[in-house]
Amino acid sequence: MRLSPRERAEITYFQSGQLPRVMVRCSCMLFRKYGNFIDNLRLFTKGGSGGMGYPRLGGEGGKGGDVWVVAHNKMTLKQLKDKYPQKRFVAGEGANSRVSALKGSKGKDCEIPVPVGISVTDENGKIIGELNKEKDRILVAEGGIGGKLLTNFLPLKGQRRVIHLDLKLIADVGLVGFPNAGKSSLLSKISHAKPAIADYAFTTLKPELGKIMYNDFKQISVADLPGLIEGAHMNKGMGHKFLKHIERTKQLLFVVDISGFQLSSQTRYRTAFETIILLTKELELYKEELQTKPALLAVNKMDLPDAQDKFQVLMNQLQSPKDFLHLFEKNMIPERTVEFQHIIPISAVTGEGIDELKTFIRKSLDEHANQENDACHKKQLLNLRISNTISYSEPPSNTAVTSPRMDIT
Repeated sequence: MRLSPRERAEITYFQSGQLPRVMVRCSCMLFRKYGNFIDNLRLFTKGGSGGMGYPRLGGEGGKGGDVWVVAHNKMTLKQLKDKYPQKRFVAGEGANSRVSALKGSKGKDCEIPVPVGISVTDENGKIIGELNKEKDRILVAEGGIGGKLLTNFLPLKGQRRVIHLDLKLIADVGLVGFPNAGKSSLLSKISHAKPAIADYAFTTLKPELGKIMYNDFKQISVADLPGLIEGAHMNKGMGHKFLKHIERTKQLLFVVDISGFQLSSQTRYRTAFETIILLTKELELYKEELQTKPALLAVNKMDLPDAQDKFQVLMNQLQSPKDFLHLFEKNMIPERTVEFQHIIPISAVTGEGIDELKTFIRKSLDEHANQENDACHKKQLLNLRISNTISYSEPPSNTAVTSPRMDIT
């Protein structure tokens, strides 16, 4: 089986000791599958050239067409790449001015169909814009103007631009956890998604989306993202491929194994509490704003022996986490620990706690939405008061008409 340089580099990393050798063969097949998911793409775009002017009659050439990036719900970057393998998008040229049509018509625009959730940047990494809902559109390459008097009736060429499309999934809830914490099993329990599930660490190598369906037809989207490892903020393992996708989720759902986690025989065993602290640190090092998102904690695999005793120990540690931070190396301690809105013990295998988890997910999202609405209303009210204060305090106009003084004798 032929592998791309990226796949070979990832496998070399795992062979260096982060993943047991017995898993490397399985990972080769899974990395092949990951190649079907694309979350970034580089494209060449060029606006159309303007049309020639008509000097003798003063005619103006038509403007060149523009290149737009347009969001579509049922589109993927892989479909875009397959449909346009050369990744070149050029708009049409403006029509030349002629006797029968002195004003040349505009060139045909070029539209690039992309999925919702795309961030568009230029070659220097500057953000051009974001597409967060269906039919959102961004102008990425403008067409040149047609020949006219100002240009000596010569047309101008269209704008040339290399752009980068970066997909960041939009979901209500993002599952956060180390490999093999049971995120994929949990997603299959709470939604109709069918992610790959196996007894080795890196089962999820591409994001999986599912929807929680409620009896009143309310739907909540949940994203199961590739498992973090220590050092993910430095782009180790799935690194930034994972972390960037949780930026647009409204809420985080930490999923931890009550028995703890050990990636391989060469890596250190981590308890459930240590797992939570390390996950928090990885999020902090990647982007501190992620820690401000509302968070819930699902403690998985409660069907295992001694799970209840371990859960009580974990709850004691979470009630006063600062009392246990001395157990960590200084560089592993986050600036602030996550305050979970709800902590729910579950078993994705037996279904224990799943209904309670779904209830708390909805409750937390509703509370957050209400807080945002209240903040929005307060801001609108404040703006209204400020505008009224300004209008009342404005001095009378200097152009007001004054009546002449009349002396009565």
